[in-house]
Amino acid sequence: MGVPMVEVGPEALTFPQVVAVARDGARVVLTDGALKLIGEARAHIEELSARPTPVYGVSTGFGALATRHIAPEMRDRLQLNIVRSHAAGSGPEVEREVVRALMLLRLRTLATGRTGVQPSTALTLAALLNAGITPQVFEYGSLGCSGDLAPLAHVALALIGEGSVRDAGGALRPAAEALGEAGIAPAELAAKEGLALLNGTDGMLGMLVLAIDDLRRLLTAADVAAAMTVEALLGTDRVFAADLQALRPHPGQAASAANLRALLAASEIMESHRGPDCTRVQDAYSLRCAPQVNGAARDTLQHAELVAHREMASAIDNPVVLPDGRVESNGNFHGAPVAYVLDFLAVPAADVASMSERRTDRMLDKGRSYGLPAFLADDPGVDSGHMIAQYTQAGIVSELKRLAAPASADSIPSSAMQEDHVSMGWSAARKLRRAVDGLAQVVAIEILTAARALDLRTPLRPGPATGAVVARLREAVPPPGPDRYLAPEIAAATAMVRDGSLIAAAEAVTGPLS
Repeated sequence: MGVPMVEVGPEALTFPQVVAVARDGARVVLTDGALKLIGEARAHIEELSARPTPVYGVSTGFGALATRHIAPEMRDRLQLNIVRSHAAGSGPEVEREVVRALMLLRLRTLATGRTGVQPSTALTLAALLNAGITPQVFEYGSLGCSGDLAPLAHVALALIGEGSVRDAGGALRPAAEALGEAGIAPAELAAKEGLALLNGTDGMLGMLVLAIDDLRRLLTAADVAAAMTVEALLGTDRVFAADLQALRPHPGQAASAANLRALLAASEIMESHRGPDCTRVQDAYSLRCAPQVNGAARDTLQHAELVAHREMASAIDNPVVLPDGRVESNGNFHGAPVAYVLDFLAVPAADVASMSERRTDRMLDKGRSYGLPAFLADDPGVDSGHMIAQYTQAGIVSELKRLAAPASADSIPSSAMQEDHVSMGWSAARKLRRAVDGLAQVVAIEILTAARALDLRTPLRPGPATGAVVARLREAVPPPGPDRYLAPEIAAATAMVRDGSLIAAAEAVTGPLS
């Protein structure tokens, strides 16, 4: 099969399309309808540019300099100047997948015909994506208002053949050299185009879409981890019954509880303590309330998906070209809608991880693990078992709690007080990426620990679904034994959580999980 192709038109892109281009290197093509709309809007811009009356963004300066009328012979220079001056990012280099998502989402906005760029400029941006050329973008430079200015400016800089890029092989090269080798002519910017390339929420939106893609898997993996731990700790599954869950009809909670019931079905370990001699009345909250926490995280994620869908259907620029030819200033570039949900998602990421860490700790505590050896060690005292793996979880959870503090509650005025309130959405997105990464590691350590605990319950066998997860894990991680180098095992488990292979092992038994 060839590389998939994503058609980019004025319609909203889908989550899978963004992920395919950002992560899988899918190619893009502008639709005929998009090119027609772009051309029509460009004609309006050129007509306005020829008028003697100043039009913001077309024949004036920008931001606090919007009152200056720019002479026709200076306008092309103005477009180059805004790109060069705004490409002022600093700090670590931003990940390739983020930059590709940003490029695709900006291309989609250009495809709406509401920005006034030349068709050739949009085609050049598409060509960069298809050639695997990724402009070098940096961590700092966006305040999430007037768009992700510096990140988008670094992309625009590459479009004109300046700055640095990563080629398809990942090598850092001058943009002009990489474009020349790929047979791509640098864009020649004309009136309005500098602003059109810079004024969007595409960076923060791209990171939101990628985080949602990750969190969908991680929340299912968190249910898998919780089920394995309930089983390993001889907990009860009665609290997950559908009629009990229906008393509080949150959809995420119902989905999580259904996952737990499916995962724990037909478990010998669960059946071993259902008799009248069982003295367990109720489990600790970290076991009993797993659907409530993981479910609330799902509902928060669903809200974030709704906001992302709306933003992906937006045409964000300032000024914009309306269908009747008017060019109007607006405030749609303010990142608050996206910034808020980026911050919202960091809270359940921290809380789901916190509950996961608490369950792991219970499995390691001889006084609370119902017959398991201390720290799940082969020879407690001689061996430390998973003692320090839980320390690693605790360190990550502590960091996640700090990352849950909202970036969008802050604002730093800029542009001589013209931009006196900003969203900090890019910052919210950057910290969410770190939170998602941390959650994956915490859940992986719980699964790693629970698998060891389930093996130690032999000869009783786990349920078919959780047993399949243990078996898949054992392809990369050995069964219990004396102490050994744990870091590679944590890394292997984390990779299987991230790529969904542990979920796939469970679903081979249960069918699709939520």
